[in-house]
Amino acid sequence: MKKKSGKILVIDDDEDILQAARLLLKQHVSQVNTEKTPGSIPTLLKNDSYDVIFLDMNFAKGATSGKEGFQWLDKILELDPSAVVVLITAYGDVEMAVKAIKEGATDFILKPWQNERLIATLSAAMNLRKSRTEAKSLRSKQKQLSQDLDQPFHEFIGKSPAIQRVFSDIQKVAQTEANVLILGENGTGKELVARELHRQSLRAGEIFISVDMGALSETLFESELFGHTKGAFTDAKDDRAGRFEIASGGSLFLDEIGNLPLTLQAKLLTVIENRKATRLGSNKVIEIDVRLICATNMNIHEMVADNRFRQDLLYRINTVEIRIPPLRERIEDIPLLVEHFLNIYSKKYNKPISKISPSTMKRLEKYKWPGNVRELQHALERAVIMSESRTLQPSDFFFSTSESKGNSLAYKDFNLSGLEKLAIRKALDKHDGNISNTARELGISRASLYRRMEKYGL
Repeated sequence: MKKKSGKILVIDDDEDILQAARLLLKQHVSQVNTEKTPGSIPTLLKNDSYDVIFLDMNFAKGATSGKEGFQWLDKILELDPSAVVVLITAYGDVEMAVKAIKEGATDFILKPWQNERLIATLSAAMNLRKSRTEAKSLRSKQKQLSQDLDQPFHEFIGKSPAIQRVFSDIQKVAQTEANVLILGENGTGKELVARELHRQSLRAGEIFISVDMGALSETLFESELFGHTKGAFTDAKDDRAGRFEIASGGSLFLDEIGNLPLTLQAKLLTVIENRKATRLGSNKVIEIDVRLICATNMNIHEMVADNRFRQDLLYRINTVEIRIPPLRERIEDIPLLVEHFLNIYSKKYNKPISKISPSTMKRLEKYKWPGNVRELQHALERAVIMSESRTLQPSDFFFSTSESKGNSLAYKDFNLSGLEKLAIRKALDKHDGNISNTARELGISRASLYRRMEKYGL
Protein backbone atom coordinates (compact mmCIF):
# COMPACT_ATOMS: atom_id res chain seq x y z
CA MET A 1 0.00 0.00 0.00
CA LYS A 2 1.36 3.39 -1.02
CA LYS A 3 2.26 5.57 1.93
CA LYS A 4 0.28 8.82 2.14
CA SER A 5 2.23 12.07 2.03
CA GLY A 6 1.51 15.76 1.94
CA LYS A 7 0.52 18.45 4.42
CA ILE A 8 -2.64 20.47 3.70
CA LEU A 9 -4.03 23.64 5.27
CA VAL A 10 -7.72 24.53 4.90
CA ILE A 11 -8.83 28.04 5.95
CA ASP A 12 -12.59 28.69 6.14
CA ASP A 13 -14.89 30.35 8.68
CA ASP A 14 -17.49 27.57 8.33
CA GLU A 15 -16.84 24.72 10.78
CA ASP A 16 -18.96 22.31 8.71
CA ILE A 17 -16.81 23.01 5.64
CA LEU A 18 -13.66 22.42 7.65
CA GLN A 19 -15.00 19.13 9.02
CA ALA A 20 -16.05 17.92 5.56
CA ALA A 21 -12.67 18.86 4.06
CA ARG A 22 -10.78 17.17 6.90
CA LEU A 23 -12.71 13.88 6.54
CA LEU A 24 -12.25 13.78 2.77
CA LEU A 25 -8.67 14.96 2.45
CA LYS A 26 -7.17 12.87 5.25
CA GLN A 27 -7.89 9.80 3.13
CA HIS A 28 -5.38 11.07 0.58
CA VAL A 29 -2.70 12.98 2.50
CA SER A 30 -0.75 12.43 5.70
CA GLN A 31 -1.80 15.62 7.50
CA VAL A 32 -4.74 18.05 7.25
CA ASN A 33 -4.72 21.23 9.34
CA THR A 34 -7.76 23.49 9.51
CA GLU A 35 -8.16 27.09 10.61
CA LYS A 36 -11.25 29.33 11.00
CA THR A 37 -9.45 32.65 11.43
CA PRO A 38 -7.42 34.01 8.50
CA GLY A 39 -5.52 36.28 10.89
CA SER A 40 -3.61 33.18 12.00
CA ILE A 41 -2.09 32.69 8.53
CA PRO A 42 1.20 34.60 9.17
CA THR A 43 1.89 32.59 12.32
CA LEU A 44 0.99 29.29 10.66
CA LEU A 45 3.30 29.91 7.69
CA LYS A 46 6.09 31.16 9.92
CA ASN A 47 6.08 27.94 11.92
CA ASP A 48 5.31 25.44 9.16
CA SER A 49 5.05 24.88 5.42
CA TYR A 50 2.20 23.30 3.49
CA ASP A 51 2.03 21.49 0.18
CA VAL A 52 -1.39 22.94 -0.65
CA ILE A 53 -3.45 25.70 0.99
CA PHE A 54 -7.23 25.80 0.46
CA LEU A 55 -8.36 29.37 1.14
CA ASP A 56 -11.94 30.65 1.49
CA MET A 57 -12.56 33.97 -0.29
CA ASN A 58 -15.15 35.51 2.02
CA PHE A 59 -14.92 35.70 5.82
CA ALA A 60 -17.00 38.73 6.84
CA LYS A 61 -20.69 37.97 7.32
CA GLY A 62 -22.64 38.53 4.11
CA ALA A 63 -19.50 39.23 2.03
CA THR A 64 -19.55 37.92 -1.55
CA SER A 65 -16.92 40.03 -3.37
CA GLY A 66 -13.95 37.79 -2.60
CA LYS A 67 -11.92 40.86 -1.63
CA GLU A 68 -10.67 39.28 1.62
CA GLY A 69 -9.61 36.13 -0.19
CA PHE A 70 -7.49 38.12 -2.65
CA GLN A 71 -5.92 40.09 0.20
CA TRP A 72 -4.96 36.90 2.05
CA LEU A 73 -3.77 35.29 -1.18
CA ASP A 74 -1.33 38.19 -1.61
CA LYS A 75 -0.16 37.80 2.00
CA ILE A 76 0.40 34.05 1.63
CA LEU A 77 2.44 34.50 -1.56
CA GLU A 78 4.42 37.27 0.13
CA LEU A 79 5.31 34.91 3.00
CA ASP A 80 5.91 31.88 0.73
CA PRO A 81 6.34 32.73 -2.99
CA SER A 82 6.27 29.03 -3.92
CA ALA A 83 2.99 28.34 -2.05
CA VAL A 84 0.26 26.50 -3.95
CA VAL A 85 -3.10 28.12 -3.12
CA VAL A 86 -6.55 26.91 -4.20
CA LEU A 87 -9.34 29.44 -3.62
CA ILE A 88 -12.78 28.19 -2.52
CA THR A 89 -16.06 30.11 -2.44
CA ALA A 90 -19.81 29.75 -2.79
CA TYR A 91 -20.01 32.86 -4.96
CA GLY A 92 -17.90 32.24 -8.02
CA ASP A 93 -18.06 33.29 -11.61
CA VAL A 94 -15.71 33.19 -14.62
CA GLU A 95 -14.44 36.72 -14.06
CA MET A 96 -13.51 36.00 -10.45
CA ALA A 97 -11.85 32.71 -11.44
CA VAL A 98 -9.70 34.45 -14.05
CA LYS A 99 -8.71 37.14 -11.56
CA ALA A 100 -7.80 34.47 -8.98
CA ILE A 101 -5.39 32.77 -11.40
CA LYS A 102 -3.87 36.11 -12.42
CA GLU A 103 -3.32 36.98 -8.76
CA GLY A 104 -1.33 33.79 -8.26
CA ALA A 105 -3.87 31.14 -7.24
CA THR A 106 -3.34 27.66 -8.65
CA ASP A 107 -7.04 26.80 -9.03
CA PHE A 108 -10.56 27.79 -8.03
CA ILE A 109 -13.13 25.51 -6.34
CA LEU A 110 -16.84 26.21 -5.89
CA LYS A 111 -18.69 24.96 -2.82
CA PRO A 112 -20.50 22.78 -2.29
CA TRP A 113 -17.82 20.87 -4.15
CA GLN A 114 -17.89 17.50 -5.85
CA ASN A 115 -15.56 15.15 -4.00
CA GLU A 116 -14.00 13.84 -7.22
CA ARG A 117 -13.35 17.39 -8.40
CA LEU A 118 -11.74 18.38 -5.11
CA ILE A 119 -9.46 15.32 -5.07
CA ALA A 120 -8.43 15.91 -8.70
CA THR A 121 -7.61 19.52 -7.85
CA LEU A 122 -5.64 18.38 -4.80
CA SER A 123 -3.60 15.91 -6.87
CA ALA A 124 -2.72 18.52 -9.51
CA ALA A 125 -1.82 21.05 -6.82
CA MET A 126 0.40 18.53 -4.99
CA ASN A 127 2.27 17.78 -8.22
CA LEU A 128 2.77 21.49 -8.84
CA ARG A 129 4.15 22.01 -5.34
CA LYS A 130 6.56 19.10 -5.83
CA SER A 131 7.76 20.57 -9.12
CA ARG A 132 8.27 23.99 -7.57
CA THR A 133 10.18 22.53 -4.63
CA GLU A 134 12.42 20.46 -6.89
CA ALA A 135 13.04 23.44 -9.17
CA LYS A 136 13.91 25.63 -6.19
CA SER A 137 16.32 22.98 -4.88
CA LEU A 138 17.90 22.61 -8.31
CA ARG A 139 18.36 26.38 -8.65
CA SER A 140 19.94 26.50 -5.22
CA LYS A 141 22.35 23.68 -6.06
CA GLN A 142 23.17 25.27 -9.42
CA LYS A 143 23.82 28.61 -7.77
CA GLN A 144 26.13 27.03 -5.22
CA LEU A 145 27.90 25.02 -7.91
CA SER A 146 28.39 28.16 -9.99
CA GLN A 147 29.78 30.01 -6.99
CA ASP A 148 32.19 27.14 -6.32
CA LEU A 149 33.28 26.98 -9.93
CA ASP A 150 33.72 30.74 -10.07
CA GLN A 151 36.41 30.61 -7.40
CA PRO A 152 39.66 31.24 -9.32
CA PHE A 153 42.03 28.26 -9.39
CA HIS A 154 39.89 26.34 -6.89
CA GLU A 155 41.36 23.05 -8.19
CA PHE A 156 44.95 24.28 -8.05
CA ILE A 157 47.09 23.98 -4.94
CA GLY A 158 50.25 26.06 -4.77
CA LYS A 159 51.92 29.29 -3.72
CA SER A 160 55.30 28.90 -5.42
CA PRO A 161 56.43 31.59 -7.90
CA ALA A 162 56.43 28.94 -10.63
CA ILE A 163 52.74 28.06 -10.24
CA GLN A 164 51.78 31.69 -9.63
CA ARG A 165 53.19 32.50 -13.08
CA VAL A 166 50.81 29.89 -14.51
CA PHE A 167 47.88 31.51 -12.69
CA SER A 168 48.92 34.89 -14.09
CA ASP A 169 49.14 33.55 -17.65
CA ILE A 170 45.67 31.99 -17.35
CA GLN A 171 44.14 35.27 -16.16
CA LYS A 172 45.78 37.20 -19.01
CA VAL A 173 44.61 34.90 -21.81
CA ALA A 174 41.37 33.32 -20.51
CA GLN A 175 38.95 36.01 -21.69
CA THR A 176 40.48 36.27 -25.14
CA GLU A 177 39.64 33.98 -28.05
CA ALA A 178 43.32 33.06 -28.52
CA ASN A 179 44.15 29.40 -29.08
CA VAL A 180 46.31 28.10 -26.22
CA LEU A 181 48.94 25.36 -26.16
CA ILE A 182 49.67 23.91 -22.71
CA LEU A 183 53.09 22.29 -22.28
CA GLY A 184 54.02 20.10 -19.35
CA GLU A 185 55.12 16.66 -18.23
CA ASN A 186 52.67 13.88 -17.42
CA GLY A 187 50.85 14.48 -14.16
CA THR A 188 51.42 18.23 -13.95
CA GLY A 189 47.75 19.14 -14.43
CA LYS A 190 47.38 20.18 -18.08
CA GLU A 191 43.66 19.43 -18.16
CA LEU A 192 43.14 21.45 -14.97
CA VAL A 193 44.69 24.44 -16.74
CA ALA A 194 42.47 23.85 -19.78
CA ARG A 195 39.35 23.73 -17.62
CA GLU A 196 40.39 26.85 -15.75
CA LEU A 197 40.90 28.69 -19.04
CA HIS A 198 37.35 27.71 -20.01
CA ARG A 199 35.93 28.58 -16.59
CA GLN A 200 37.39 32.11 -16.73
CA SER A 201 36.55 32.64 -20.41
CA LEU A 202 33.60 34.40 -22.05
CA ARG A 203 32.41 30.90 -23.04
CA ALA A 204 32.19 29.69 -19.44
CA GLY A 205 28.44 29.09 -19.72
CA GLU A 206 28.92 26.82 -22.75
CA ILE A 207 30.23 23.27 -23.06
CA PHE A 208 33.80 22.07 -22.45
CA ILE A 209 34.78 18.98 -24.44
CA SER A 210 38.00 17.03 -23.81
CA VAL A 211 39.53 14.63 -26.35
CA ASP A 212 42.54 12.38 -25.70
CA MET A 213 44.26 12.48 -29.08
CA GLY A 214 46.67 9.74 -28.06
CA ALA A 215 43.77 7.31 -27.64
CA LEU A 216 42.33 7.91 -31.13
CA SER A 217 43.24 5.44 -33.85
CA GLU A 218 43.63 6.71 -37.41
CA THR A 219 40.43 4.93 -38.42
CA LEU A 220 38.39 6.64 -35.68
CA PHE A 221 39.98 10.08 -35.93
CA GLU A 222 37.61 11.67 -38.46
CA SER A 223 34.52 9.99 -37.04
CA GLU A 224 35.28 11.12 -33.48
CA LEU A 225 36.32 14.68 -34.29
CA PHE A 226 34.12 15.50 -37.28
CA GLY A 227 31.23 13.03 -36.95
CA HIS A 228 29.62 10.64 -39.45
CA THR A 229 26.32 9.85 -41.10
CA LYS A 230 24.43 6.57 -40.94
CA GLY A 231 26.05 4.02 -43.26
CA ALA A 232 29.29 6.01 -43.68
CA PHE A 233 31.16 2.84 -42.66
CA THR A 234 30.30 -0.65 -41.46
CA ASP A 235 29.48 0.15 -37.82
CA ALA A 236 27.87 3.55 -38.49
CA LYS A 237 24.32 2.62 -37.49
CA ASP A 238 23.20 6.21 -36.75
CA ASP A 239 24.14 9.79 -37.53
CA ARG A 240 26.66 11.08 -35.01
CA ALA A 241 28.00 14.57 -34.32
CA GLY A 242 31.75 14.97 -33.95
CA ARG A 243 33.55 16.61 -31.04
CA PHE A 244 34.11 19.85 -32.97
CA GLU A 245 30.40 20.09 -33.69
CA ILE A 246 29.37 19.24 -30.11
CA ALA A 247 31.81 21.77 -28.65
CA SER A 248 30.71 24.56 -31.00
CA GLY A 249 30.05 27.68 -28.93
CA GLY A 250 32.28 26.38 -26.13
CA SER A 251 35.84 25.13 -25.66
CA LEU A 252 37.50 22.08 -27.22
CA PHE A 253 40.50 20.58 -25.43
CA LEU A 254 42.76 18.36 -27.55
CA ASP A 255 45.03 16.56 -25.10
CA GLU A 256 48.33 14.94 -26.15
CA ILE A 257 48.17 16.51 -29.59
CA GLY A 258 51.84 15.63 -30.10
CA ASN A 259 50.78 11.99 -30.62
CA LEU A 260 48.87 12.87 -33.80
CA PRO A 261 50.37 11.36 -37.00
CA LEU A 262 51.36 13.78 -39.77
CA THR A 263 48.58 12.54 -42.08
CA LEU A 264 45.93 13.46 -39.51
CA GLN A 265 47.62 16.75 -38.62
CA ALA A 266 46.78 17.99 -42.13
CA LYS A 267 43.07 17.15 -41.71
CA LEU A 268 42.97 18.86 -38.34
CA LEU A 269 44.69 21.95 -39.70
CA THR A 270 42.11 22.28 -42.49
CA VAL A 271 39.20 22.30 -40.02
CA ILE A 272 40.93 24.79 -37.70
CA GLU A 273 41.78 27.15 -40.58
CA ASN A 274 38.37 27.03 -42.26
CA ARG A 275 36.33 26.73 -39.05
CA LYS A 276 34.19 24.24 -40.94
CA ALA A 277 33.79 20.46 -40.71
CA THR A 278 32.10 17.79 -42.79
CA ARG A 279 30.78 14.54 -41.33
CA LEU A 280 32.03 11.31 -42.86
CA GLY A 281 29.55 10.19 -45.52
CA SER A 282 28.13 13.68 -46.00
CA ASN A 283 28.83 16.68 -48.23
CA LYS A 284 27.12 19.12 -45.87
CA VAL A 285 29.50 21.69 -44.40
CA ILE A 286 29.00 22.49 -40.70
CA GLU A 287 30.15 25.83 -39.28
CA ILE A 288 32.42 25.42 -36.27
CA ASP A 289 32.88 27.95 -33.45
CA VAL A 290 35.24 26.64 -30.77
CA ARG A 291 37.90 28.03 -28.46
CA LEU A 292 40.75 25.61 -29.10
CA ILE A 293 42.99 24.52 -26.24
CA CYS A 294 45.68 21.90 -26.89
CA ALA A 295 48.24 20.17 -24.68
CA THR A 296 51.24 17.89 -24.99
CA ASN A 297 53.99 16.42 -22.82
CA MET A 298 56.36 16.25 -25.80
CA ASN A 299 58.96 18.77 -26.96
CA ILE A 300 56.77 19.96 -29.80
CA HIS A 301 59.24 22.55 -31.10
CA GLU A 302 61.86 19.82 -31.42
CA MET A 303 59.27 17.69 -33.24
CA VAL A 304 58.75 20.54 -35.73
CA ALA A 305 62.53 20.72 -36.31
CA ASP A 306 62.55 16.94 -36.92
CA ASN A 307 59.56 17.20 -39.32
CA ARG A 308 57.38 15.13 -36.99
CA PHE A 309 54.90 17.95 -36.37
CA ARG A 310 53.62 20.49 -38.89
CA GLN A 311 54.91 23.98 -38.29
CA ASP A 312 51.76 25.57 -39.76
CA LEU A 313 49.60 23.54 -37.34
CA LEU A 314 51.78 24.63 -34.43
CA TYR A 315 51.28 28.28 -35.44
CA ARG A 316 47.51 27.72 -35.40
CA ILE A 317 47.32 26.09 -31.97
CA ASN A 318 49.85 28.11 -29.97
CA THR A 319 48.85 31.74 -30.18
CA VAL A 320 49.78 31.61 -26.50
CA GLU A 321 51.84 28.92 -24.76
CA ILE A 322 51.46 28.10 -21.08
CA ARG A 323 54.14 25.92 -19.53
CA ILE A 324 53.27 24.05 -16.33
CA PRO A 325 56.32 23.45 -14.13
CA PRO A 326 57.10 19.92 -12.95
CA LEU A 327 56.69 19.29 -9.22
CA ARG A 328 60.47 19.25 -8.70
CA GLU A 329 60.50 22.94 -9.69
CA ARG A 330 57.88 23.87 -7.09
CA ILE A 331 59.10 22.02 -3.99
CA GLU A 332 57.51 24.59 -1.68
CA ASP A 333 54.07 23.45 -2.88
CA ILE A 334 54.55 19.84 -1.72
CA PRO A 335 53.40 20.44 1.90
CA LEU A 336 50.23 22.14 0.63
CA LEU A 337 49.53 19.32 -1.82
CA VAL A 338 50.21 16.69 0.84
CA GLU A 339 47.79 18.37 3.24
CA HIS A 340 45.17 18.61 0.48
CA PHE A 341 45.38 14.95 -0.57
CA LEU A 342 45.69 13.73 3.02
CA ASN A 343 42.44 15.49 3.88
CA ILE A 344 40.68 13.99 0.85
CA TYR A 345 41.78 10.39 1.34
CA SER A 346 41.49 10.26 5.12
CA LYS A 347 37.82 11.19 4.66
CA LYS A 348 37.32 8.91 1.67
CA TYR A 349 38.70 5.85 3.45
CA ASN A 350 37.47 6.88 6.93
CA LYS A 351 40.99 6.79 8.39
CA PRO A 352 41.88 8.94 11.45
CA ILE A 353 45.08 10.25 9.82
CA SER A 354 45.55 13.97 10.33
CA LYS A 355 49.24 14.66 9.80
CA ILE A 356 52.56 13.54 8.37
CA SER A 357 55.82 13.31 10.31
CA PRO A 358 58.52 15.96 9.66
CA SER A 359 61.02 13.31 8.53
CA THR A 360 58.51 11.94 6.03
CA MET A 361 57.79 15.40 4.66
CA LYS A 362 61.52 16.05 4.18
CA ARG A 363 61.89 12.85 2.20
CA LEU A 364 58.85 13.72 0.06
CA GLU A 365 60.42 17.10 -0.67
CA LYS A 366 63.74 15.47 -1.68
CA TYR A 367 62.12 13.01 -4.08
CA LYS A 368 62.14 14.11 -7.75
CA TRP A 369 58.53 13.02 -8.55
CA PRO A 370 58.86 11.99 -12.22
CA GLY A 371 55.09 11.46 -12.26
CA ASN A 372 54.58 14.93 -10.75
CA VAL A 373 51.38 15.82 -8.85
CA ARG A 374 49.57 12.71 -10.09
CA GLU A 375 52.31 10.50 -8.64
CA LEU A 376 52.21 12.39 -5.33
CA GLN A 377 48.44 11.97 -5.22
CA HIS A 378 48.74 8.22 -5.87
CA ALA A 379 51.45 7.89 -3.20
CA LEU A 380 49.32 9.72 -0.60
CA GLU A 381 46.25 7.63 -1.39
CA ARG A 382 48.19 4.38 -1.00
CA ALA A 383 49.86 5.59 2.20
CA VAL A 384 46.50 6.49 3.77
CA ILE A 385 45.08 3.08 2.87
CA MET A 386 48.05 1.12 4.21
CA SER A 387 48.95 3.20 7.27
CA GLU A 388 48.08 1.86 10.72
CA SER A 389 48.80 5.05 12.68
CA ARG A 390 47.41 8.57 12.90
CA THR A 391 50.60 10.08 11.47
CA LEU A 392 52.11 9.06 8.13
CA GLN A 393 55.68 7.76 8.46
CA PRO A 394 58.39 7.01 5.88
CA SER A 395 57.45 3.32 6.17
CA ASP A 396 54.04 4.13 4.69
CA PHE A 397 55.72 5.08 1.40
CA PHE A 398 57.84 3.05 -1.03
CA PHE A 399 61.09 4.85 -0.23
CA SER A 400 64.33 3.19 -1.21
CA THR A 401 66.89 2.58 1.54
CA SER A 402 69.31 4.96 -0.16
CA GLU A 403 67.63 7.76 -1.99
CA SER A 404 70.94 9.12 -3.11
CA LYS A 405 71.19 6.09 -5.40
CA GLY A 406 68.64 6.98 -7.99
CA ASN A 407 66.45 9.07 -5.71
CA SER A 408 63.28 7.04 -6.25
CA LEU A 409 60.51 5.27 -4.46
CA ALA A 410 61.19 1.53 -4.52
CA TYR A 411 60.40 -1.72 -2.77
CA LYS A 412 62.49 -2.52 0.30
CA ASP A 413 63.59 -6.09 -0.45
CA PHE A 414 63.87 -8.62 -3.26
CA ASN A 415 60.81 -10.73 -2.50
CA LEU A 416 59.55 -11.86 -5.94
CA SER A 417 55.93 -10.98 -5.24
CA GLY A 418 56.99 -7.59 -4.02
CA LEU A 419 59.13 -6.98 -7.07
CA GLU A 420 56.29 -8.03 -9.38
CA LYS A 421 53.92 -5.68 -7.58
CA LEU A 422 56.46 -2.86 -7.84
CA ALA A 423 56.99 -3.49 -11.56
CA ILE A 424 53.25 -3.38 -12.23
CA ARG A 425 52.79 -0.21 -10.20
CA LYS A 426 55.71 1.50 -11.97
CA ALA A 427 54.39 0.49 -15.39
CA LEU A 428 50.89 1.72 -14.51
CA ASP A 429 52.34 5.04 -13.38
CA LYS A 430 54.41 5.33 -16.54
CA HIS A 431 51.37 4.81 -18.76
CA ASP A 432 48.98 6.87 -16.59
CA GLY A 433 46.87 3.81 -15.76
CA ASN A 434 46.39 2.71 -19.40
CA ILE A 435 45.85 -1.06 -19.09
CA SER A 436 46.64 -1.94 -22.72
CA ASN A 437 49.95 -0.05 -22.78
CA THR A 438 50.93 -1.35 -19.33
CA ALA A 439 50.22 -4.98 -20.30
CA ARG A 440 52.20 -4.55 -23.52
CA GLU A 441 55.23 -3.19 -21.66
CA LEU A 442 55.10 -5.97 -19.06
CA GLY A 443 54.75 -8.62 -21.78
CA ILE A 444 51.51 -10.08 -20.42
CA SER A 445 47.87 -10.09 -21.53
CA ARG A 446 45.29 -7.60 -20.26
CA ALA A 447 43.50 -10.43 -18.45
CA SER A 448 46.72 -11.45 -16.69
CA LEU A 449 47.37 -7.86 -15.71
CA TYR A 450 43.87 -7.49 -14.25
CA ARG A 451 44.37 -10.69 -12.19
CA ARG A 452 47.68 -9.45 -10.81
CA MET A 453 46.25 -5.99 -10.04
CA GLU A 454 43.43 -7.63 -8.11
CA LYS A 455 45.93 -9.88 -6.32
CA TYR A 456 48.09 -6.95 -5.19
CA GLY A 457 45.24 -4.52 -4.58
CA LEU A 458 46.40 -2.09 -7.28
